[in-house]
Amino acid sequence: IIVIGRQQRPELYNIFFQKPRELIKRKYRFEVEERTGADGKEIVPLNEEDVMRASSKIKEEGIEAVAICFLNSYTNPAHEIRAKSIIERECNVFVVASSEICPEYREYERFSTAVVNAVLMPIVSSYLRRLREGLDEMGLKSPLLMMKSSGGLISSQRAVRIPAAIIESGPAAGVIAAAFYAELIGLNNVLSFDMGGTTAKAGTIVNRTPEITREYEVGGKTHKGRLIKGSGYPVRFPFVDLAECSAGGGTVAWVDEGGFLRVGPISAGADPGPACYGRGGDRPTVTDANVVLGRLNPKYLLGGKLKIHEELAEKAIKERICEFLGLDLVEAADGIIRIVNSEMSRILRIMSVERGLDPREFALMAFGGAGPMHACYLAEELSMKLIVVPLDPGLFSAWGLMAADVTHEVSRPLMATSVDPKLLESTFNELEVEAMRVLREHGIEEDKIFLFRELDLRYLGQSYELQISAPPKIDEKSLRTVVDSFHDKHQRMYGYSMREEEVEFVNARVRAAGRIIRPKIRRQPLQGAIPDKNSIICFREVYFGEKEGFIRTPVYIREKLKAGNVVEGPAIIEQYDTTTVIPPGWNARVDEFGSLRVMR
Repeated sequence: IIVIGRQQRPELYNIFFQKPRELIKRKYRFEVEERTGADGKEIVPLNEEDVMRASSKIKEEGIEAVAICFLNSYTNPAHEIRAKSIIERECNVFVVASSEICPEYREYERFSTAVVNAVLMPIVSSYLRRLREGLDEMGLKSPLLMMKSSGGLISSQRAVRIPAAIIESGPAAGVIAAAFYAELIGLNNVLSFDMGGTTAKAGTIVNRTPEITREYEVGGKTHKGRLIKGSGYPVRFPFVDLAECSAGGGTVAWVDEGGFLRVGPISAGADPGPACYGRGGDRPTVTDANVVLGRLNPKYLLGGKLKIHEELAEKAIKERICEFLGLDLVEAADGIIRIVNSEMSRILRIMSVERGLDPREFALMAFGGAGPMHACYLAEELSMKLIVVPLDPGLFSAWGLMAADVTHEVSRPLMATSVDPKLLESTFNELEVEAMRVLREHGIEEDKIFLFRELDLRYLGQSYELQISAPPKIDEKSLRTVVDSFHDKHQRMYGYSMREEEVEFVNARVRAAGRIIRPKIRRQPLQGAIPDKNSIICFREVYFGEKEGFIRTPVYIREKLKAGNVVEGPAIIEQYDTTTVIPPGWNARVDEFGSLRVMR
């Protein structure tokens, strides 16, 4: 099953396409006699002698981790649990049963999730053990929590058991930070935009809640910001919904064989980095283009810790771009920026327009080391009126770690076109008990635990479902409301609904969130609109496009701007971890929390 998969060919016309390599070699895949029916009834008992023989081979081969995957175990996990207990007794290895971490139908996705989890268990266990030892040596005895791909926190002990849940934890933290900050400053709908050194990522926050997806492939390829299905290893865990592209400060600009200017996906990385770093890099990057256009400080970054060599940036663009395309230096640099902005605006469209959302009704939260430098141009492309640059854009994802809840999710398959409200209520109650038990293990007090119910619904005959919030009490009326919500969401997502068709209830799910103490940002007293003269450190020539050309532009130090100050564009606002570009026609107001509200 894990080799055949869904028989999806992600690149239909690529004759050189290669499937993702097998995570488990054929000789390490052991069969045992057993069978459970789709209704959960035992058809063939588990042959424990087969399990014992497999255990002997596991010990002989020195295998470190085992995934147990049986057909239909999501309806009745008894065989998997028994096999797991035997292997744990006989072998000193990590063991995961697919029904424990993914009790949902779709055998391939469940098997793949278990296999990816098993592969990661020894690696994550070793890493977290060394991290814990290092923290203990430093005298830090506090519990160690990890960010999950869903944006919740999990104990390090539990992360060792389900490491597949933390695969995309870093990017998720940025979106959680954006949701926290949106609530802080009174915004409901936000598009998060995180641009660093190698990639740019976009997320969606609706009603202060990050959008979640359950379709993710580890190691999968992306094309123009979209995941290419079938190119990676499916993992059926919740992930913060993200679109990303190869667009960062270190992304390399180059001329292809057809004589066209391209930007990415190659990156210069941090070492040697952009040519302007003076560390031996000779390929032009997005950072080099911004230096040439005057948008980045041509002498230093990081408050003077990183020296910038403007002449090296110019040399790289001239030799690698200008000489091939017959462009002058400024035209080439501007072309690089316009191309990378086009790529990044695409991922913002994917997370808004392609999700049935209007970006004009959203604010853009720009962070990361390079995000605020490009934000105005992206907002202009999508007709967005408000940009928020938080206080510490380069460290913003860390805010997400501090603002996240401890979460746990449990589910149960339903697979029915009609459900008894009383039985469904009983199912939800059982799931809530299990979810609360896990959070209490994390030390969360019961009065700080919040429960959220969900149902996965689809039209009968469809292959995939939509997640719909379920009410705290299930009855006939509330079930009709859930079905109506499904029709409405289907209409918004896909442009049509079939209200006369049968709706299938696929899974019931409970998500428990345990609130922890969140960071507090002190309000600053509002000052006048005019910034102090000392906040301007210099003026420099900055290029703002073919129409405006170079403009003598004031450069502000952000730390010297006070709440209530308004900076009129064109302007550059520098700080230790980022640079914010304010083009003509835009202005930036410092709010009481120190964030920049950039508007037209």
